[in-house]
This record gives sequence, C-alpha cells and structure tokens, in this order.
Amino acid sequence: MSDEGRLVAERYRLVERIGRGGMGTVWRAADELLGRQVAIKQLHISPHLADDELATLYERTRREAQSAARIAHPNVVVVHDVVDDRSVPCIVMEYVPSTTLADVLKRKGRIEPEEAARIGRGMIAALRAAHAAGVLHRDVKPGNVLLGTGGSHGPGHHADGDPGDHATSGAHRAVGRGPLGDGRVVLTDFGIAVASGTSTLTKTGELVGSIDYVAPERVKGGKPGPASDLWALGATLYQAVEGRPPFRKDTAFETAYAIAVDELPPLRHAGVLAPLVEALLDKDPDARPSAETVEWTLRAAAAEA
Repeated sequence: MSDEGRLVAERYRLVERIGRGGMGTVWRAADELLGRQVAIKQLHISPHLADDELATLYERTRREAQSAARIAHPNVVVVHDVVDDRSVPCIVMEYVPSTTLADVLKRKGRIEPEEAARIGRGMIAALRAAHAAGVLHRDVKPGNVLLGTGGSHGPGHHADGDPGDHATSGAHRAVGRGPLGDGRVVLTDFGIAVASGTSTLTKTGELVGSIDYVAPERVKGGKPGPASDLWALGATLYQAVEGRPPFRKDTAFETAYAIAVDELPPLRHAGVLAPLVEALLDKDPDARPSAETVEWTLRAAAAEA
C-alpha cells in the first residue's frame, strides 16, 4: 500500500516520493498548517536490526537535523522540524525543486570548467558556513549537491535518501529551467555529519561516506577534519570536469588503496581549475588550501573563464 496521501504527525500530507536510497525515502509533502511545500526524509528500518543498531540509526537521523540546523546559509538546506512517524524519526526540510550534480554528470558525462567553478563556489560557501558552526559534512559528493531548477513549487529540498551508499541512489526530480538549474547550489544530507565535541557514530575501523570521496587520512584510519571535506570537494570537482572520480577502481577496497597511495591521474579537461583541484587532492591534509583560499580561487577562475 502506498503512503501517498498519508498524513504524518497530523500535519504533513505526503504528496510525491522524490528520492529513495538504502537508508531513507524522501517525499515532497504539503504542510497543512502553514500551507507550504516541504520535503520529509523517512528513515528505513530493517526488522533484523539489533537494538544498538536501531538506536544508532535513530541518533543519526536526529543528529542530521541538529547538525544542519546549526548552519544558517543559503547554500545549506533549511531544516524545519523533526517528527515521529509510527515511531520512526523523520526530518522535515525545505523543498528545493532541483536536480543533482550526480544526475547531470550521469546525463552529460562532464561539464565545462566555468560551470564547475560556479557550482564549486556554492559548495565551498556551504562548507565554510558548516565548519564555522563546528560541523563536518563527511559525505560531500555529486549526489549531495542540489542544483535548483526553480519551477512552480517555490523553494524546497530534494535530499539523497541514502547518506552512506557507495553510489547515490536517490532520485531528484528536475522542475523548471535549464539542464544545470537556475543558479542556486545547495549542499544537502548531513546524515553522517559530526558536530565538533560529539562522539562519532561509527564502529572501530568503519568508514562512513562514499568511498570515491573519502580523503586519504580517513582511509588510513585518521580523524576527519575540515581538510577532509575539502578533499571530497576536490574529488567532486575532478569528476565534474573529467567525467569520473579520480581514483575509482573495480572494487571499494581497490579504490581505497588507490586513494591512499596512487598518484592523481592527470587532469585533461579542467582548464583553469586544474591547479586548484590538484591542490585539494593532495594526500597531506596540511598541504591543502584553506577554505578561504579555495573560495577566492574559484571566483578568480570563474572571472578568468
């Protein structure tokens, strides 16, 4: 039986499923109290989960909302509420009519450096705001970059249903103008983000995030930091201009090994972005440029292009 039309928390009417992944389903919903459209992310609960695993999933969902709610910035999705739905926590978010960078790259293969620079500026602005609030994203990837397409529904949010999948499986509906959107770039899905000063939600040795975008220090078991998010930004920009993640191999293990030890494959289509992407993908986190430098360089690259 479909959940379409069902009322959640006596307030949110589920209208249309817009994303689905291993850990969650995202719906466009109508807020019947305030008369606006929202997105609701429902957590998937396996009946075979142990109590401690179930508690971890619950805590991850609540922490996603808490982390995102600490960041007030137009390039970060707005979190409105956290509600219980049949004993499962759900996050109520801004609804952004959008496509994702992952969907665009799947369709087009790669994009031009000037467009990648524009998208990168939105991403680095979001990361600077997050890091200033003491929040690490830890899953920056093309599937978590929303490209607003305008449309008749007004501002809102389409979120990746699964923050931890190796490949993004959430579907994002494009509404309105143009293949690359109307200009708004939104970083979403803080589902595995960790606020500074809080304990991690991973078991010893477990990597959280999509392996193609996991920084070398994390592959080697080190503690993630802001520089790890910047490495993931570099990997995302590399894929945007080259058409594939920089270190992807046939298996996740081989990819992780390549990230840790292999030289960066040469950039052939990056143009003015090449020096920045190479710097972001430095194996040494201390050698990567600061977020401020990244933002300045992206603006200069766009002006040069």
